[in-house]
Amino acid sequence: MLDGYETSISGVIGEDVTQSRFYEPFTRPRPSGLTEVQFERYATEAREIIETVLRPEFEQHLAWYRTQYLPACREQVGISAQEGGAEYYAFRVRQMTTTELTPEEIHQIGLAEATRIRGEMVEVAAEAGFDSREAFIEHLRTDPQYYAETPEELMQYVARELKRLDGLMPTMFETLPRLPYGIREIPAEIAEGTTTAYYGSGSPESGISGTYYVNTSLLDQRPLWEVPALSAHEAVPGHHHQIALQQELDLPEWRRHIAFFTAFTEGWGLYAERIGLDMGLYDTPAENMGRLSYEMWRAARLVVDTGMHAMGWPKERAIAFMRENTALTDANIEAEVNRYISWPGQALAYKLGELKIRELRARAETALGEDFDLRRFNDAVLAQGAVPLDVLEAQIDRWIAEQQGS
Repeated sequence: MLDGYETSISGVIGEDVTQSRFYEPFTRPRPSGLTEVQFERYATEAREIIETVLRPEFEQHLAWYRTQYLPACREQVGISAQEGGAEYYAFRVRQMTTTELTPEEIHQIGLAEATRIRGEMVEVAAEAGFDSREAFIEHLRTDPQYYAETPEELMQYVARELKRLDGLMPTMFETLPRLPYGIREIPAEIAEGTTTAYYGSGSPESGISGTYYVNTSLLDQRPLWEVPALSAHEAVPGHHHQIALQQELDLPEWRRHIAFFTAFTEGWGLYAERIGLDMGLYDTPAENMGRLSYEMWRAARLVVDTGMHAMGWPKERAIAFMRENTALTDANIEAEVNRYISWPGQALAYKLGELKIRELRARAETALGEDFDLRRFNDAVLAQGAVPLDVLEAQIDRWIAEQQGS
């Protein structure tokens, strides 16, 4: 999974120092607190540091990576092939999911979810006028109308979708965070080998917004029909909304800034994609297939992560399962499977967390009947920040009892 990784080292500092990511602050307008002379002096100093300090260090690191690290990497993709690997993976499963589920149980949950979602995909394909799910997915993968031609076109499309989401947020929540978010392109030197997008949390204390990073490399692999679900997950009502609210809670600092239980945080991100249905976000069959593809992607993770790390699957079998079941493009599938190889167990958190939140929502809807308020339920899930799933369950059970009492 490290093929091409060296560009994340060699690409940081190119031949032109002023094109380096480290020099980027000096390509912006001069801050008001600096005189022109000061700003130029700092820029000159930065160029010298990059050329004489950073470049030699990165060159030395690249040489070490090529000659010592890469040749020593293991060839087996599953962590269980290593000494103590099976025990380590079992620990990672407990840590990432905050449950006592075994890899085998999770594998079966993934297969069941894949079967259910596949059925919904067939219905959406028929709605779009296609005879089969596979024919619709092939159309979505290959028709140029679904792909941006330039990075700027993709970023503009994402920005428009985000403003649409912003306008819908009060329909789903009573409590909104104060911290805004922005969008930026993933740095070019890592873009081709990384995921479609990711979120970087901000800091109200330091005056830093949250950031939704978008991958603008390999544009023929970044379909526009994925953008609504992707944006709902990474920005609002997903990661930015949840994390920015957590930063504002009256909790100890470690709870606000450090305690990010993956099953909760990523489970919320996937649940946020589903809230898009309540928002009316997916208004074309293509966008709804994009949502279903993303849900299938997370269900498939349960199968391929446990398959590779607990059941001896080779990488090729994991890729084949992803391609057969999701609408993801080949570049995304390659990047994703590489990620599961390098991060055992992390990918299990998303679907299991989302299933728990959906289970609790169904419980609340049944218990409260006509008195169920979706906005208040969504707020209640986020009211204590990220917590283990059993703690969340107790939290929502108390909330249901309080709603019944009032």
